[in-house]
Amino acid sequence: MAGGVRRKSPGAPSPLWGKLHALWQDKHLVLFRTEYTLLVLSVLWCLEIGINVWVIQRVAYTEIDWKAYMDEVEGVINGTYDYTQLKGDTGPLVYPAGFVYIFTALYYITNHGVNIRLGQYLFAAFYLITLLLVFRIYYRTKKVPPYVFFFVCCASYRIHSIFVLRLFNDPVAMMLLFAAVNLFTDGYWTLGCSVYSLAVSVKMNVLLFAPGLLFLLLTEFGLIRTVPKLCLCAGIQILLGLPFLLENPVGYLSRAFDLGRQFMFKWTVNWRFLPEWLFLNRYFHLLLLVAHLLTLLLFILQHWKRPGENIFELIKDPKKRKIPAQKSTIVLILFTSNFIGMCFSRSLHYQFYVWYFHTLPYLLWSGGVRKLAHLLRVLILGLIELSWNTYPSTNGSSAALHVCHFIIILSLWLAPPLASVPAETEDDTPTKDKRQ
Repeated sequence: MAGGVRRKSPGAPSPLWGKLHALWQDKHLVLFRTEYTLLVLSVLWCLEIGINVWVIQRVAYTEIDWKAYMDEVEGVINGTYDYTQLKGDTGPLVYPAGFVYIFTALYYITNHGVNIRLGQYLFAAFYLITLLLVFRIYYRTKKVPPYVFFFVCCASYRIHSIFVLRLFNDPVAMMLLFAAVNLFTDGYWTLGCSVYSLAVSVKMNVLLFAPGLLFLLLTEFGLIRTVPKLCLCAGIQILLGLPFLLENPVGYLSRAFDLGRQFMFKWTVNWRFLPEWLFLNRYFHLLLLVAHLLTLLLFILQHWKRPGENIFELIKDPKKRKIPAQKSTIVLILFTSNFIGMCFSRSLHYQFYVWYFHTLPYLLWSGGVRKLAHLLRVLILGLIELSWNTYPSTNGSSAALHVCHFIIILSLWLAPPLASVPAETEDDTPTKDKRQ
């Protein structure tokens, strides 16, 4: 050809057509091969936009806590900074200061909380942002087959209800938590700790991730370089709570961080099969706390810690340890830490489902039981969903939930120690904090 320019034959297919043709040829594998994860996630996220609009337009909104939230922040707006004097229809204000600031903004945006429909669309946006953050974690780790993501979003009635039909503060806290997890996996530990602390300031349940986070910080930085990050987390809490701490420090701390708060038996999802007197018994609560701490300790010693390494090696600078530092499985440690806390919670209410819902597939597909086939894993997800959608909870639904939790814990326990498995995609980041 003239000038040596090769012209494409009129009948030659374009590269795009070639990719589409290959996709069509592999269509039966799209839902099973991890290389198609991004495609499936993109389709599901777009589908979720329509689902949320449909739910908001077609399903009746149910008032539970939104009006109480608005009453609580209205008290702050009117100049009351004593936490013991702040309350709503459902009781006193029991959330940290970050909640107050975020829901004060929502108070003004929704015309003093009156424009419920606008509030629903704002929470739909929170839901879509949360999905993006969760999907990014799953896409980077490529641990879960694409078909499972249908159960992570579209299939859960309860999760859509918690976000756009109930407007609880739990979704806001979890949105910030997943943002922090993304930052940790990217190596931005200082910024991640800041966002994590913001999540704690919205609701205390995020503290269930704290044992795993502390272990990761010590593993990555040693004690000396971990202390400033812990101080940053504490400093953010003090700064956010300063107006209330100056007014009544004891009142603020006792209300916003009340670890001993008693739950009502009629709302429990996980302990319905117990007699109410036992559910309310303080010795039972102490037993659960001991079991929680013991299980965490066992996982730290047998799974998270490097084989042959003394646990006290964690306080040393990573460069001075006898065993060279290895990359940690960040996501699995954080998700497991939270899940263990959920298993031994004194009570789980329906809105608490969002505390671990998006982590369940990751945990199930991280287990070490080879006979736990795909179908059985999906069955466990379905049974957990059914337990959380049974209202009011029954002896059977509560027992089924505990059985599913036990299977997941056992599967995680039987998996190889994290230090003996190859590093995953999410851990392909430098050890040092990118912010430093």
